[in-house]
Formats: sequence, structure tokens, C-alpha cells
Amino acid sequence: MTTRRETLRQGAVVAGLLCASGLFPQYASAAFNKTAFSTKSLPETYKALGLAAPVASTGVSVQAPDIAENGAVVPVGATVTLAGVKQIILLIEKNPTVLIAHFHLSDSVDAALNTRVKMAESSNVYAVAVMNDGKVLYAKKEVKVTLGGCGG
Repeated sequence: MTTRRETLRQGAVVAGLLCASGLFPQYASAAFNKTAFSTKSLPETYKALGLAAPVASTGVSVQAPDIAENGAVVPVGATVTLAGVKQIILLIEKNPTVLIAHFHLSDSVDAALNTRVKMAESSNVYAVAVMNDGKVLYAKKEVKVTLGGCGG
């Protein structure tokens, strides 16, 4: 009978061999836009991501609490009811870094996501949807933070 420890060791050996041979899938290592994740304002973030100025839309919505008691863990969600969503981007206007999350979606998934973010202070939270036809749409919601989470 194979023990759990042996199975894990064998799996690590196989993963190591795949990495060494270059056969490991390209999606195994996440690549991100370092410039965009270090921006300090909304226009700067849009420019770093190569996006046009977004247009407000009722097809995009932000789910977040009106008041977050602890800025270190704020539940935030975004939903897009329109067809043809290519990307969903979460932004927090007054955070030390504006870009919080950048999701690439395929047509085979629902354009709805939930995550937890850190917020430095009360701010607008933006959900930006990039559509297949190039349109950039957004929705925003103000979230009041009573205890800052980004060093506050």
C-alpha cells in the first residue's frame, strides 16, 4: 500500500521533471503587469493597462459592504450581466496601489467573481469590464472603512 508521503514525494519528482524539461504548462507561472500594479491613480492605471477611459454601465455591478469594520479584509465582488466579457478589473481609488485584481475570462465562465481585498481608507471601489468588442465599462460603489488595513 502506498502511503500519502510516498505519493506526495512521487508527485514532486514528476513536477520537477516536467519543469526541468520545459513541458510544464505555460499557465503554471502567473505573469502580471508590474507597471499597472504599481500605479497610484485611476488614469495612470488605465494607461498602464492600455485601456480607454471606461463608460458607466448598468450591466456591471460591484458587490461590497457599505461599511467595512476592518479594512484588512473587505469582501468585494463584481458581476457583469452582458455577453462577451474578456476581463474584469478591480480598482480601489484611494489605496496605495489602485489596481487590486485583474481577471482574464473566457466565454465558458460566468462573469461573476468574489474576493477579499485590503483597503487603506474609505474609497470608491470600481469594477471595470473589458468586452470582446473593445468597450470598457465600469460600476463603482463607495465603501466606508472604520479601521484601515494598509498600514492604517
